[in-house]
Amino acid sequence: MAAKSAVVLVSGGLDSATVLAMAIAEGWRCHALSVDYGQRHRSELEAAAQVARSLGAVEHRVARVGLNVFGGSALTDPSIAVPTQPSAGGIPVTYVPARNTILLALALAYAEVTSSEAIFTGANAIDYSGYPDCRPEFIAAFEQLATLATAKGVGGARFRVHTPLIALTKAQIIARGLELGLDYGLTHSCYDPSASGRPCGRCDSCQLRAAGFAQAGVTDPLLA
Repeated sequence: MAAKSAVVLVSGGLDSATVLAMAIAEGWRCHALSVDYGQRHRSELEAAAQVARSLGAVEHRVARVGLNVFGGSALTDPSIAVPTQPSAGGIPVTYVPARNTILLALALAYAEVTSSEAIFTGANAIDYSGYPDCRPEFIAAFEQLATLATAKGVGGARFRVHTPLIALTKAQIIARGLELGLDYGLTHSCYDPSASGRPCGRCDSCQLRAAGFAQAGVTDPLLA
């Protein structure tokens, strides 16, 4: 019996790396997809390649979509400072307009081409920055869109979007990855790294990562 096939969105961060490890452990034949959307923290793309190679993805591809043409986010527009304090409320400036919609659409195209029946993504609605496109209702709506918008969907196929981290804390995510032997030293989470790629330790993403490792009771290998 042929292994079931899936497309896994791999950003290079600890969440998506954990998802890839989980999918492979569950027996999925994984096509890793990263997206160069013009993000300022480009070190994550190098990390994504290392993670995909280390975990044994079937292949790793990088799609290029220049969302920096639009800006509107601290992650794509150099004129907007990366915040070092949590948002006081509302959507933070690190939100990239429509990013997850675009990433999932690219993964859906890749899934059709590779005859994959599922997409895996690291969306999380617990320890996250408050992005609207990380919510379960968004994922459910995208699944419906996937069936309506594709040739395979019209033919009766159904694409599932798996979000195994959606209700886990960062500490729980890290613990699960360690159970699977994932080397978090390969991952990259920082939004504002140094020229050498070293994490700043101040941005929202760094703070969430640090809190997760502290709560999990283990040392972050990037800081060891």
